[in-house]
Amino acid sequence: MGIVGRATRDEPATTIAPVESASDPEKAEIKAEGNSDGSRSPAGATVAPAVEKRVVRKLDKHLTPLVAFLFLLSFLDRSNIGNAKIAGMEDDLHLSSPDYQWLLTIFYISYIIFQPLTLCWKIVPPHIWATLMVLGWGIFATAQAATQTWSGLMALRFLLGAVEAGYGPGVPYLLSFFYLRHELGVRIGMFFSAAPLANTFAGALAYGITSGHSHLANWRLLFLVEGIPTLLMVPVAYFCIPDTPAKAKYFAAEEKEVASARGVRQAGAAERVGSVSLVEVGQTLRDPIAWLTALMYFSCNVSYSSLPVFLPTILKGMGFTSINSQGLTAPPYFLSFLITVATPWIADRTQQRGLMVIILSLIGGIGYVLLAATETVGVRYFGVWLAAAGIFPAIANILPWTLNNQGSDSRRGAGIALLNLVGQCGPLLGTNVFPEDEEPRYVKGFAICAAFCFFNALLAITLRFLLVAKNKALDREFGTKEEILERVRVERGHGKEEGQEVRGVENYGPMFRYVL
Repeated sequence: MGIVGRATRDEPATTIAPVESASDPEKAEIKAEGNSDGSRSPAGATVAPAVEKRVVRKLDKHLTPLVAFLFLLSFLDRSNIGNAKIAGMEDDLHLSSPDYQWLLTIFYISYIIFQPLTLCWKIVPPHIWATLMVLGWGIFATAQAATQTWSGLMALRFLLGAVEAGYGPGVPYLLSFFYLRHELGVRIGMFFSAAPLANTFAGALAYGITSGHSHLANWRLLFLVEGIPTLLMVPVAYFCIPDTPAKAKYFAAEEKEVASARGVRQAGAAERVGSVSLVEVGQTLRDPIAWLTALMYFSCNVSYSSLPVFLPTILKGMGFTSINSQGLTAPPYFLSFLITVATPWIADRTQQRGLMVIILSLIGGIGYVLLAATETVGVRYFGVWLAAAGIFPAIANILPWTLNNQGSDSRRGAGIALLNLVGQCGPLLGTNVFPEDEEPRYVKGFAICAAFCFFNALLAITLRFLLVAKNKALDREFGTKEEILERVRVERGHGKEEGQEVRGVENYGPMFRYVL
């Protein structure tokens, strides 16, 4: 199959076929007589909901924790430069404030340039793609320990950004191949919670390293200790990340059939890796929904990118020692980790993701206002807690919101790519609003972060109104979902005792509705 496929073949629209309903709720049918690519999934297989739950539990046990742990390592490797700075790197490499700013900026320049690599998760077998990316950033992250000059560190940071762009931004897209729409948010939350968790470990680990005495400079030891585990995970990524749900080694034969049927129900095809529709990519680029979520991600990233790399310096400026400031970064991030897992779960249950983004953005904005407007150490530290509790979970809800509201695999991939292409420009601003000559209060930097948090809430409100209007238009055109299913029952003459099997329910069609 080629890289570019026809949308009508690879990305089928929603179709509805009759299926006899089971009187026993433990034996509901999932019927998939044939895939759009010509392959066949289990036809007429009677699948107990308990089996499908077992499939999801196994994915939760094997896949989500693995990709989350790899993201934890990647985030650790990109953000530990903030800890390295106050652990002696600034003095050893004779870095000025602009030099350090450029070390942060160069990472995001390459991170932005290489964002289209997100679509490679649909073109290249995922286990191969993940392995290449993990190997790449493991090498570049560890090599930072050996650098002797600012220019050498600049080169490594550029390369690190390039390979990390091929992993983290595309994992939510990968997860959309394995989980249904209403299951996806909490799994993306679990994946993305690795970011605040990584910062929790970064503070604690940096505290342990910088409080000791080593023959190697503490900042070099920091890069080594946090880079080597990534290299050790390379074979794990190769052997443990499945290309499709049906190819997962931990599924029994019956579970593989159910996994294939879930893919048909979700997107109309069990095999979904191998091609991208450029027509649908172009349609996504013209979609205001995709641009609104991309601007939301940009707004969040202004704050999200600057907090980890500047927080140790900010806390040091509050009067804490260098060692204590490393340790004090951990508690706010752990709270953020818990909220990042909880809020996508709530949004999945209520299907109200926009309201969650609005609330979290306001919490983060209030935190930054406290940091900008007050001088009391206790109040400012409380502001750190609010900022961390708002900004990380907000992003964890924006990511599934993007995937939920694009109606094909190619459009979901393009939506994530656009989200990151625009959104990752935020760090270019965020990492340059805390110049050294404005410490210790950084009023302008915190005010800018607060403004973007409130702007993000405004964007979420605008998007939610747009989606409500679109759903009403779909109801007027096709009828509600309940009316569609009832109409099919009547038209096919099966009566109310019969049910329907819906194929490609997450693709555009009569059954598609936007998640608010």
